[in-house]
Amino acid sequence: MAESSDDAKDIEKLYEYDERLDEAKDKSQNVEDYENIIEAAKGTSIKARQLAAQLIPRFFKFFPGLSVNAVDAQLDFCEPEELGLVSIIVWVQAIHGLPLFCKDTPEHLLKIVDILLQLLTAEENVERDAVHKSLLSLLRQDVKASLTALFKHIESVDEPITDENLRERTLIFIWDKFGGPAHVM
Repeated sequence: MAESSDDAKDIEKLYEYDERLDEAKDKSQNVEDYENIIEAAKGTSIKARQLAAQLIPRFFKFFPGLSVNAVDAQLDFCEPEELGLVSIIVWVQAIHGLPLFCKDTPEHLLKIVDILLQLLTAEENVERDAVHKSLLSLLRQDVKASLTALFKHIESVDEPITDENLRERTLIFIWDKFGGPAHVM
C-alpha cells in the first residue's frame, strides 16, 4: 500500500512541476522544476515515468542548458532492458516524444532519426508502429535531414554497414512508406 502511495506522490509532484511550468511566463526561471521532471525518469513508478516521458520533450526548448540531460533521460526510457507489458507504455510514450525534441531545436534531428532507425528492429507491432510514426513525424519536420539520416543506414561510402538487420529494416521502412505498390499511382 505504501508503494502505491509513493507512486501517487511522485505523480502529484510531476503535475505540480507541469502546472508551474505551464503558468510561468518565463519558463526558463523554473529550472529546478524541469530538473525534477528529468530526475523522475530514474524512478520506479511506471505512471510517473510515463508522465515524465511526456513532460520532458514538452518543455525541452525552454532549457537548452539541460538538453543533454533531457535527451539522455528520454533515451533511457527506450532502453530495451525490462520491456514488460506495462513498461511498453512508457517506451511508446518516450518514442512519441522524440520528434518533439527536434521541433524547435533541429540540431538534434540527425541523432534522433539515427536512434529511431536503431529501434526499427523492435519485434512488437505496437513498438514498431510508434517508431514508424515518430520517423514520419521527423520526415515532415525536415525531409532533407531525415532522408540523409535514413540513407546513411542503407549504404555508407566511408564505412561498411555493420548491422545488416538494421539496413534491411531501414529499406523495408522506406519501401513501405514511400516506394511500395500503393505509392506508384
